[in-house]
Amino acid sequence: MRLTGCPLRCRYCDTAYAFHGGEWKSCNEVLSEIGRHRVRHVCVTGGEPLAQKNCLTLLTRLCDAGYDVSIETSGALDIAMIDPRVVRVMDLKTPGSGESDRNLIGNLDALRPGDAIKFVICDRADYEWSKRMVHEYSLGERCEVLFSPSWQQLDGAALADWILADELPVRFQVQLHKLLWGDVPGR
Repeated sequence: MRLTGCPLRCRYCDTAYAFHGGEWKSCNEVLSEIGRHRVRHVCVTGGEPLAQKNCLTLLTRLCDAGYDVSIETSGALDIAMIDPRVVRVMDLKTPGSGESDRNLIGNLDALRPGDAIKFVICDRADYEWSKRMVHEYSLGERCEVLFSPSWQQLDGAALADWILADELPVRFQVQLHKLLWGDVPGR
């Protein structure tokens, strides 16, 4: 479920179409739409889903309805109030994003073993910064750590080679939706 709106403007944003547009829907309408797809897992993403005033209510209602729920969030808004049944996948914005000053470092304390922290890496400088953050905050002990090459900015093979050379305890991840559908808005 992709929600519209985001207070950030990352240089590499792959969903700028989610800044505006969309359709206003109530929580009941969203639950009804999701129910028609007969899925078990619902990922709430954006834009920045937490920028929507009813996002926390939607997350709780999805959990109450029996769905396995995750949220993908930028880490620029407080995640402490998210229903504990929801898996948090939080970005830590790298310097290459142009938004690293918006990171709420206090959010790291709210991450749990079932959660994940993601770094979208634009270049070698972002990689070195991310590696320092993983070590400085013992992120691998808190939750799963994901390193992802920024779409069309960093060759995935180069990032994989850096991870292997440094024997980092992270998981390599690609933007699967971009590989499947490219730059098609709304997919």
